[in-house]
Amino acid sequence: MHPAPQTKGAQIDGSFSVPQSHGKLLHMNGSVIIWDLETVPDLQGFASANGLVGKTDAEIQEAIGEKFPKHIYHSIVCIGALVAHRGSDCWVVDALGAPHIGERTEKQLITSFADKIAELSPQLVTFNGNSFDLPVLRYRAMVNEVSAPGLSLRPYFNRYTEDALDLCDVLSSFSPQAKASLNEISRILGLPGKPSGIDGSEVYRYFVDGKIKEIADYCETDIVNTYRVWLRYELFRGRVSHAEFRASEASLRDFVRARSNAKPHLADLMTN
Repeated sequence: MHPAPQTKGAQIDGSFSVPQSHGKLLHMNGSVIIWDLETVPDLQGFASANGLVGKTDAEIQEAIGEKFPKHIYHSIVCIGALVAHRGSDCWVVDALGAPHIGERTEKQLITSFADKIAELSPQLVTFNGNSFDLPVLRYRAMVNEVSAPGLSLRPYFNRYTEDALDLCDVLSSFSPQAKASLNEISRILGLPGKPSGIDGSEVYRYFVDGKIKEIADYCETDIVNTYRVWLRYELFRGRVSHAEFRASEASLRDFVRARSNAKPHLADLMTN
């Protein structure tokens, strides 16, 4: 999901807002945030740490090379997230989006996301989040002087709790040999998987070309795929019944269809 040497990398409909009518229900029945980052190399940060201040971007990029940059040398382009709450008979999607730096600063992105976590105290679900998204989020919050006490309300940074569930880790039983990509898992489960034309390795190129919205759209597709894999995992371990699983999928489908004009890039994800 985040393989590119120069990328890795996520608004919930322009903000991380959830309809107020769901407020009490979210806290009573539990909530979940499925999320993902899309990032690009932080060239100036790398320059500061490696004695390259004053060098051109091209020179800094050359110094970074083709290898995947350390987590601390990534900056966030967008934060994608899907918010859902546990209804009486299924999981109900409340919000979905990928706010990006074409709309606000990186600090504002992180602050908004951290504030939503503080408000809901949800379970966080990612694919490869323990290895990438969580540490990058923490590094970038510190770089941007963001106060994020909500991230300490639950042990999100404890690798072996389910407060922050990393599907890549748990589905492979934490074994590197058993790991599969999100696209592979999605496809083998009969889901559409990633769209053609862009993957993690293309994010930096899209960023350089000014295609920030396209990066955010791509991030949203990853979020929907991750949510559907998570629902299948919840079914597997008996946390939802078959009827609840089907109703949860129907809730997602209805949510996406109601926004098909604004989010046409998601339409194909609900064909299976």
